[in-house]
Amino acid sequence: MVDEVKAPPANPLKGLGGYQHMRRIVLAVLVVVLFCALLFGQSTFPPDTPVHESIEMFGVLLIFLGIIGRLWSTLYIGGRKSSEVVTGGPYSITRNPLYLFSTVAAAGVGAQIGSFSGIILFTVLCAGAFHIVILREEKYLKEVLGAPYAAYLAKVPRFFPKLSLYEEGDTGSFKPRLLLTTLLDGLVFLVALPAFELIDGAQLTGMLPVWFTLP
Repeated sequence: MVDEVKAPPANPLKGLGGYQHMRRIVLAVLVVVLFCALLFGQSTFPPDTPVHESIEMFGVLLIFLGIIGRLWSTLYIGGRKSSEVVTGGPYSITRNPLYLFSTVAAAGVGAQIGSFSGIILFTVLCAGAFHIVILREEKYLKEVLGAPYAAYLAKVPRFFPKLSLYEEGDTGSFKPRLLLTTLLDGLVFLVALPAFELIDGAQLTGMLPVWFTLP
């Protein structure tokens, strides 16, 4: 079900667009910072060992799950977030599926070091950074969407999904451009796959120093 409410402020700097831009910046900074950190880190499980390879493959699955989840979420939200209360699909089980699936993909990036700690580190840092953005978004949406959004807040969890609440809902007007933008944003995660393979090779040959290891 989608509830119609008043339109958001016209000023984009005060509107939701600013928070969405912040989300992209946070995501980009996290990827770059964590990539630089892992440039000099190594798993305690050596490359080409079964455990190392299994963790990497699990990470690949997480990355693709994150990308698919982000596309699924965009099908429903499609530019309507600041003008309607969208409660269908992924938004019926969590209020922030785009952030949730971005965190899943980030965990997959962390797995490319071949370490369990890498998965946890990337997940915690990404979820923590997004939490700040989420709180600011919620404050804005409470003012703009009013009572329907307040009711949505009371029913649907902020981040961790509650599957029993799932409803198909309405995808609204489909916007291919937004879906393409989300796909291109998600491809940033796929860069981790060849990048960490190159890092593994450089560390094995001694071209890159190893400053720390992660279990």
